[in-house]
Parts: sequence; structure tokens; C-alpha cells
Amino acid sequence: MSKDNRVLLPLDRLKSLWPQSLKNAALGAVLHPASVSASLVHSADVLKSHDGDLFRLKALFGPQHGYLGQTQDNMIEWGGFAHPNWGIPVYSLYGEHREPTPEMLQGLDALLVDMQDVGARYYTFIWTLYLCMKACEKAKIPVVVLDRPNPIGNAVEGPLLNPEYRSFVGLHPIPVRHGKTIGELAKQFQKEAFPGCALHILPMEGNNPEHYFESTGLPWVLPSPNMPTVETAVVYPGMCLFEATNVSEARGTTKPFELFGAPWINAQDFCSKLNREGLSGVHFREAYFQPTFHKFSGQLCAGAQFHVLDRKTFQPFHAAVTILNHLRRDYPDTFRWKEPPYEYEYHKLPIEILIGGPLASVFP
Repeated sequence: MSKDNRVLLPLDRLKSLWPQSLKNAALGAVLHPASVSASLVHSADVLKSHDGDLFRLKALFGPQHGYLGQTQDNMIEWGGFAHPNWGIPVYSLYGEHREPTPEMLQGLDALLVDMQDVGARYYTFIWTLYLCMKACEKAKIPVVVLDRPNPIGNAVEGPLLNPEYRSFVGLHPIPVRHGKTIGELAKQFQKEAFPGCALHILPMEGNNPEHYFESTGLPWVLPSPNMPTVETAVVYPGMCLFEATNVSEARGTTKPFELFGAPWINAQDFCSKLNREGLSGVHFREAYFQPTFHKFSGQLCAGAQFHVLDRKTFQPFHAAVTILNHLRRDYPDTFRWKEPPYEYEYHKLPIEILIGGPLASVFP
């Protein structure tokens, strides 16, 4: 794709987009490994290049999986540290604190958020944004969000979160597949939850909200260790549900979330049943894998690989629910829902906080 057809990120146009009211502000920035420019320069380095020009970079923050993207699984916390080259603090928002504390925000005039989301309610980076907006509203600190494409477009699917099932995989009533960019979500959060938050959205240019990430012309950098490709993001709004089961979602393989399986599944029979369902836009191919870590580490798992043939008609949440219902029916003696805790919820079942409501609302 030519540069003329590529989506222009606000990160690459900071000089022209930076709010005049925040000129020379003491700035903190919430970033992760996929916070990169169109030429693959990390946001921290882009921000540093404007240090003393547009603003004064004073602190960095990182979400789940670490500022460096180093932690593989859920509920693996990481600690803050001092940036090795610049000496400024790098604060953890997935450890002792998931919301910036007054001490972290002390001395800052604005907080910038530049993170690549993947379009699913479970993906916690949007809830780090939410909690940053909450903390900044209280501290009367403006929030600057650099918008980025939703890699799976603006289609919407799945139930709306029931507020009684709030957790770190859902803090505000949005559907499972929310269909919004991170900037659009920030606007929704401001309108519905944090009206006192001074919010600046720095816009993209040339993004088609119906399109998938490949059409942007931008490079894909895995935003978390088990989100290696856009194809992973396409199935993730459904396949994340498998985290709440004793069936492997294929962490520890090269195809996390695109594969699933367990030692006790008859892959050939199970795939035949799934394909007879006639689910739109997808074919299930029998597959075998041996995870190097996580569920069934070192054991041979049998199951299936998703082959998404038509993204426009494929419904990832519906597909995953269909698979799970087959597993419940065909393997009643071995299939199990995972017990708490999950993402800091210690009472409700993990599957309930993922679907955002009581089990019977989706799995009667």
C-alpha cells in the first residue's frame, strides 16, 4: 500500500495536533509495545523527540502485560522501574495499582494515552484508559488520547455488560465486540461516566471504520504476547471465553486463540459436528498441538483451528458459544468452567465476568 493510502496516526502529526492549551505541559504517557508510529518508532521515543518543545515528558505508565510486553498470562503483575536512559519513572498499572494514584500523577499537567486496542471488551487496555480518566477527573488533569484504528472494524456483537458483573475485563456497559476506536470509547466514557474529565482526542486521518487493520497500511505490532496477528484479533471476541474453561485456548503455541483443544477431545468427530452447524464465514479443521506452557503444558491436545473464510459474515462470539455448548454436551464428565479468581474477581465465575452477566444468560 502506498503512503498516500495509509492511515495517518496522530502520533505522526503531534506538532500540528498538540493542543495549544497544553503547550509545555508536564506530561505522563500510558504506552505499551504496540504504541508505535507508522515507521515503527516507539511512542516514547516520538514523545522524547518533542520533549522541551511541545511538552515536558516526566513519567511513563504501562498496562497489563507490562510496559515492555513481557508478562505472558493474566494476573501476572509487574513492578515499576526507572527508565534506564531517561531516569523518569515507569509506573505499573497492573500490579499493586490498576488506577493511577495521586502520587503517580503529582506534578503532571496532562496524561497522554496511546495504546493499540483489539476491539473486544475483555481486552484490558481500554479499562486502563477508563481508570486513567477516572483518576484524572479527580485530579483535574486533562487526558489526551491518540486515536488508533479498531483492527476488527466497527461491527458489534455479544451482550452488553450487566453493571453487577463489573470487573477489570468490563467496567462500563459496552458489548463484547464494541466496534469503536479507543478515541471513540474515551468519548463514550467521558459522556457516560466522567463528564468532568477534560478530554482531548487527537484524530486519525483516512481511517475507514468498516475496514480491518490490513487496510490501514500500518504495521502490526503485537499489543500483548498472545495477540501475534490480526487473525488472532478477529477470533478473540469469542475465543477469549476459553480462558474461563479447562480447554486450552492454545497459549504456548504459535496460534493462540485460533486453536483450541484438550487431551480428551476427539478432534475428527468434534470438527465434523461443528462444521455441520453451518456457522457463517468459518471452517473448523481438526488440529493437534502440544503447548509449551499454560494449560496441558507438554501434553498432546486435540481440537480445531479456526479458518475464517469471510470476516464480514463471521461472528466470533456466536461461534465460541456454539463450540462451548458442544463441549458441555459431548464431554460432560471432563469439560469444566474455571473457578475464580480471574482478573481480580474472587467470587463470580470467570465465564460470568467475561460474558458480563449470569451464566444462564448465555449458557442456559
